[in-house]
Amino acid sequence: MRQKIYAYIEDEFSIFHDFMWKWSSMLNYLWAAMIVIGIVYGAFTGNMTAVSDGALDSAKEAVTLCITMLGVMSLWTGLMEIANRSGLIDKCTKAILPLMQWLFPGVPKDHDAMQHITTNVIANFLGLGWAATPAGLRAMKALSELNVENSRASTDMCTFLVINISSIQLIPVNIIAYRSQYGSVNPTAIVAPAILATTVSTLAAIVFCKIMAGKSA
Repeated sequence: MRQKIYAYIEDEFSIFHDFMWKWSSMLNYLWAAMIVIGIVYGAFTGNMTAVSDGALDSAKEAVTLCITMLGVMSLWTGLMEIANRSGLIDKCTKAILPLMQWLFPGVPKDHDAMQHITTNVIANFLGLGWAATPAGLRAMKALSELNVENSRASTDMCTFLVINISSIQLIPVNIIAYRSQYGSVNPTAIVAPAILATTVSTLAAIVFCKIMAGKSA
């Protein structure tokens, strides 16, 4: 059992690593440029003390936020695992399968891509972005295997990407955690507006994808 867990973690990490490696160089240059510009600007304006104080305070807040998010992630990831072992995820997958088949007509219902897509959608719906990422990467990899034209993304790949970005969130866990961390009186007040906003954005994304799919057909 332990070997299976280690193999699963290693597999998930390798997929995530391959995905992030493509963008790491560009992001490194971006962050380095921002840091250098900030230091140079602070030196020319005589605010080096404020720059150093801001760096130390930000480092302290980053550690505090990481500890807070670690607890939140542990809680919701644990609940996700309980839902998975109890069969709730499987039931939700079967319930939304007709919708997924309508959204992704080019994906066979028994293909691995469909399972990864539904898992990703459910995780995003519950606000578990970190749990949705591995399933999303696996889904995109499986969709690429179904793609006949390797030189361009398929309609299903584009649809999955757009819906993944605009996904409906029932519980925006990250935002609630951030609001709680920074002293919000009512951190969960964002829930209703978040549901409304993400619902509208997802409906707009679906309409857009269907229109573009019709034009490319």
